[in-house]
Amino acid sequence: MTDFTMTTDADGVATITWDVASKSMNVMSTAAFAHLSGLFDAAFADPAVKGVILTSGKKDFAGGMDLNVIAQMRAGGAAVIFDGVMGMHKILRKIELAGMDPKTKKGGKPVVAALPGTALGIGLELPLSCHRIIAADNPKAKIGLPEIMVGIFPGAGGTTRLVRKLGAMMAAPFLLEGKLSSPKDAKSAGIIDEVVAPEYLLARAKEWVLAAKDADLVKVWDDKAYKMPGGTPYHPAGFMTFVGANAMVMGKTMGAFPAAKALLGAVYEGALVPFDVALKIEARHFTGVLMNPSSTAMIRSLFINKEVLEKGANRPKVPDQSVRKLGVIGAGMMGAGIAYVAANAGIDVVLIDSTDEAAARGRAHSEGILDKGIKRGKVTADKKAEVLARITATTDYAALSGCDLVVEAVFEDTKVKAEVTAKVEAAVGPDCIFATNTSTLPISGLAKASIRAEQFIGIHFFSPVDKMNLVEIIRGKATDERAVAKALDFVRQIRKTPIVVNDARFFYANRCIIPYLNEGMRMLAEGVYPSLIENAAKLLGMPLGPLQLVDETSIELGVKIAKATKAAMGADYPDSAVDEVLFWMAGQGRMGKKANAGLYAYSEKGERLGIWDGLAAQFPETVAQPDLETVQHRLLMAQVLEAVRALEDGVLTDIREGDVGAILGWGFAPWSGGPFGWLDIIGAAKATAICDTLTAALGARFAAPAMLRDMAATGGSFYPAFKAQAA
Repeated sequence: MTDFTMTTDADGVATITWDVASKSMNVMSTAAFAHLSGLFDAAFADPAVKGVILTSGKKDFAGGMDLNVIAQMRAGGAAVIFDGVMGMHKILRKIELAGMDPKTKKGGKPVVAALPGTALGIGLELPLSCHRIIAADNPKAKIGLPEIMVGIFPGAGGTTRLVRKLGAMMAAPFLLEGKLSSPKDAKSAGIIDEVVAPEYLLARAKEWVLAAKDADLVKVWDDKAYKMPGGTPYHPAGFMTFVGANAMVMGKTMGAFPAAKALLGAVYEGALVPFDVALKIEARHFTGVLMNPSSTAMIRSLFINKEVLEKGANRPKVPDQSVRKLGVIGAGMMGAGIAYVAANAGIDVVLIDSTDEAAARGRAHSEGILDKGIKRGKVTADKKAEVLARITATTDYAALSGCDLVVEAVFEDTKVKAEVTAKVEAAVGPDCIFATNTSTLPISGLAKASIRAEQFIGIHFFSPVDKMNLVEIIRGKATDERAVAKALDFVRQIRKTPIVVNDARFFYANRCIIPYLNEGMRMLAEGVYPSLIENAAKLLGMPLGPLQLVDETSIELGVKIAKATKAAMGADYPDSAVDEVLFWMAGQGRMGKKANAGLYAYSEKGERLGIWDGLAAQFPETVAQPDLETVQHRLLMAQVLEAVRALEDGVLTDIREGDVGAILGWGFAPWSGGPFGWLDIIGAAKATAICDTLTAALGARFAAPAMLRDMAATGGSFYPAFKAQAA
């Protein structure tokens, strides 16, 4: 069966239907594109056809390009990529010109895109080449060009067409941020033309085709009188627009993301030339991005691997373990957040705290989130009532009867967690899985308080729960396969991304992020400029510098972790130099952002003002400063080497989880594809040389792990080795 089929009705309206039989969502392949081109050729050549409707046989229109197409193009090299992209431009331009006379712009056949639901990537670029876009009023539908989020940009004419349609400034959020819109919002933005009731979609599309005039088929950029909205770069207003756009992109990306720079280049250069030349410029920049290893790494981690993990790549082969009734112990910010995401996903929740007031506050947290959604038009009053009705806030552990999963989210105190474990297990049935939400305490130790250690597991959420997509699932030494499957199925239900790791202090995410924070504080104590530390991190693509992140996570928490780690490790404790900063700050009462006083200064309203000037007196800045590259290597290697050690130690068993977890968990340089992606980009030999230089200057914490050194000796890399091992 072909991906596209065409039928023509008695009124002469041809309908081309996109329906990829083997996929739940339509994706474009090279063969399908060629077939689509042939169908349009036939429609334009047939005198009986008055116009064409392009629609989908599925509830959504399309999810984008088949990634195999991108992989094949990249494998062929720059010439193959450029020729392939120009081939797509040729097909879309043919649809756009619709057989009209090139001089008079008359005699063409109208083409309308009728979108029943989501239209992303090529699923929007194709409609943008049509003469009108009509979408069904489907609140679940998303319309946009999200390519920038996976390290590329819209390269099938989407960049050039959207900029010419909206102007550079108005198009910027959709191109540079990958902003997705509902059909109504897309119409308000000018991306699509109409929104109609779903049952009227095809009838309205046919109505428009039969009524269309020659003038309705001429795109604005094909009109001799066309002027770009907001002005071109050589126009006074346009000049200011493009200067502002450049500043905006650099401000957000710090130059670390190749796709954003290439996109801006395509937009700027394309705005200086005629439309067809602009398409060639877009193709040239797209080719450069696709040849950059960053795009390979980002697509692999943020699209392919993320999707594979969400579909249960490492799920044990046991029957379905979907959660029917969830218990949450502790109604603080973390517990309340867990209760919200579960109830929002349709799960009944019992939220327990020590007092009725505390439990009620936890439920009110969900109400606050829903109220914000109502103000933004994303949530209805009925939806709010439905979600809140699923949350029972109480102090009574007996209400946990019937729960098949309980998540404990109380203080990071072994004794308190042990007491809660006993109370829960006395109230629930023998098959209930017990999960502890802890960020630092080893699961196997906490499981000693359980009478069913095989049903005891760690589920580490990241804060704020409703916004952070990663969930870290931790196997204890005794945890069985059913408990792992239950945790994975629960994470799937609440529509988040799971990684599964084995038990060890700090697990995976915190094991890697804490050295990043510590390295920043070490450099501060050494007299490195705080601004150099912070900006070096941002130039790497890290969302926050280590000093700002210390403030965000709280110095008070850092002190608690340091004390607990020192007690556990004794003489092996490696971070005394860090404690010099951490404990001194705590002694000054500067506990971080939540206290409006930390390594940064804050206004009374909590706005960050800049590095606190009191640091300079306690930690004097040295005259000789390290170069930028050295600071960046220290910050990167502090994280990356810990990821490799976690893999060596068996805490991490899948490098896909290591990369996806790093990007989603703490924002590790997304352009790199994650720690293992970055190591594969620079090569094990270079990474080992960096380690040797840092070790000679700073000590054993930068020593290259044996796994990395072996790869350097053999010329190996992580992803090929992982694929070979999995084969």
